[in-house]
Amino acid sequence: MESKMLTLEKFEEASEVVKKVTQETKLIYSDFYSLQTGNKVYLKPENMQFTGAYKLRGAYYTLSTLSEEERAKGLITASAGNHAQGVAYAAKCYGVKAVIVMPTTTPLIKVNRTKSYGAEVVLYGDVYDEACAHALELAQQEGYTFIHPFDDLAVATGQGTIAMEIIKELPLVDYILVPIGGGGLATGVSTLAKMLNPNIKVIGVEPAGANCLQESLKAGEVVTLPGVSTIADGTAVKTPGSKIFPYLKKNLDGIITIEDEELVVAFLDMVENHKMIAENSGLLTVAALKHLDVKGKKIVSILSGGNMDVITMSSVVQQGLILRDRIFTVSVLLPDKPGELSRVSDVIAKQNGNVIKLEHNQFISINRSAAVELRITLEAFGTEHKQQIIDTLEKENYKPKVVRTNI
Repeated sequence: MESKMLTLEKFEEASEVVKKVTQETKLIYSDFYSLQTGNKVYLKPENMQFTGAYKLRGAYYTLSTLSEEERAKGLITASAGNHAQGVAYAAKCYGVKAVIVMPTTTPLIKVNRTKSYGAEVVLYGDVYDEACAHALELAQQEGYTFIHPFDDLAVATGQGTIAMEIIKELPLVDYILVPIGGGGLATGVSTLAKMLNPNIKVIGVEPAGANCLQESLKAGEVVTLPGVSTIADGTAVKTPGSKIFPYLKKNLDGIITIEDEELVVAFLDMVENHKMIAENSGLLTVAALKHLDVKGKKIVSILSGGNMDVITMSSVVQQGLILRDRIFTVSVLLPDKPGELSRVSDVIAKQNGNVIKLEHNQFISINRSAAVELRITLEAFGTEHKQQIIDTLEKENYKPKVVRTNI
């Protein structure tokens, strides 16, 4: 069956099948990113799918290709969250049992939503690869039908339906940026894009701390990273798929890697300028836009998912504000006598700084009358405003020193 996948006929078939369960995710033109990059940038908002990610495409199409006997055995898969929800929802549509093995580090929102579709969730391992090994063991023990989240040509065919939609809507697209974890989405999108128009450039985007495909392409064969470290949990994969690797090697035009700090800034940009929530893995492609050294091109960034729990969201927002100098902490020295706190507050207020936290340390010096330390965490409008406040404190002889912000 797999040898017949990744053909134009199968991509067309999959495009019709997935319409039964997918939302229409029309391209969104981004004035913000277009202005920033000098290109015409469009977003493909797969974060708006019913399950919050594109993964439903591959899962549902794969189930459609299984026999009644294979479905009746029950399904099992491993996933960091989005494929889990895709399989769980697809299994619910077909009325079959689904067991999902998820890493213990999976965000709670993804665990709960997977359970809400009727699937049995097993938490195992710290990363996807450990969860996958356990799922394969359970499949052998219980006789379940295993659906791989990315190293499966039927799954990749289902994911490739995104490229069909992009090219139908924007026939003259020059670049498609696609996130990469294990490589299933990139396989489907790049293979179909090249079939429809060989001139389209498809660029894969990986977290710098989980660049398994980049390393594999360098080696010319599938390699396993010793470990992964990234806030992009949906793409925290140590080993890319071996079945799909030849397609990636043939059809991808390059790999861009993204540091975690860039994802934090991209999250704020997306919220402030597009009023959309995209998870860290889904933001890889918008963070990659500034790494693409082209001008005047039509570029589509695939936002692969939007399943982010509120605690993670809160942390990302805080870190983003700190990275943009919208929140910072400054240490000043002042005499330990009445009125000094009021005076320094007045200096900051006149510069339109907003104090959100104070820490008073009387033991910075043996001579308390000479100096005590005051750490002030405050809000600013950005880097220029932050520097203006610091310069004013310097003129007032407070000896300001920027220190690490802990909110």
